[in-house]
Amino acid sequence: MKKVLILTCLMCGLMATSSTLNAQIKTPAPSPMITIETAIGLTDVMIEYSRPSVKGRTIFAADGLTPFGKMWRTGANASTKISFSSDVKINGQTLPKGKYALYSKPGKAEWEMIFYKNTTHWGTPREWKAEDEALRFTARPQALPMMIETFTILPGNNKVNSADISIMWEKTMVSFTVETDVETPVLASIEKAMAGTSRGDYYTAARYYYDNGKDLSKAHGWVKKANEIDAKFWQLRLQSLIEAKMGDKKSAIATAKRSIEAAQAAGNEDYVRMNNKSITEWGGTAVDAMKSSKSK
Repeated sequence: MKKVLILTCLMCGLMATSSTLNAQIKTPAPSPMITIETAIGLTDVMIEYSRPSVKGRTIFAADGLTPFGKMWRTGANASTKISFSSDVKINGQTLPKGKYALYSKPGKAEWEMIFYKNTTHWGTPREWKAEDEALRFTARPQALPMMIETFTILPGNNKVNSADISIMWEKTMVSFTVETDVETPVLASIEKAMAGTSRGDYYTAARYYYDNGKDLSKAHGWVKKANEIDAKFWQLRLQSLIEAKMGDKKSAIATAKRSIEAAQAAGNEDYVRMNNKSITEWGGTAVDAMKSSKSK
């Protein structure tokens, strides 16, 4: 009896395994997913959507697969999503940067387009929330001279600061324009470049060279430039360390004293202690170090 029970359990296990293996058969997706990444101006744009095909059906009509006046996910499966890395304007209306679900309500003469904040829905939301609408606008459909078998969303007509995003399926196309602010970031980067290397850049380069045993003369030149722009106690500290490592203890002690004064003004006693210790190590007496720390 026990053997029969064990055999039965083994057979059930084999049947379950066989069923699992059969469930792993893969077939082509009827509406394959696609992700498009592009840039409009200096703004990164990502479009994620599934692509159904016409397959001989009527799509945009009162009684079509996508009826006029009915909310549509603008694709298949999960809602179509569009994200922008910076604020944009859609057909002249401001849309904050972020990721949105793109819903639409097709019509014969006009489409309603909605950017929706909640991107988690499979298809259209069961409960539509007005507060989740980030932007709603209208766009005019255009008749295409050829059949677009598979649903397509593509950016095009690119200009320096704008591009059109076109939705095409069957013999219909509807587009909207995305505008980005190019001038503000470009002018800011030009001004920064024309102003030359920043104090922080000089310090960072010098710090890297010092920490990694590279050319000390270059590191010294860079940290001196940083302190000429705006002397900071941590920058002066680095300059003194480089000078000491280069064998110029006299300059190192003088620079360390400047670092102490700046650290005291900033209320940073740690740097006061570190500099005093270094001054002593570099040949300054304890009295000299104390005098330096009380120079203010």
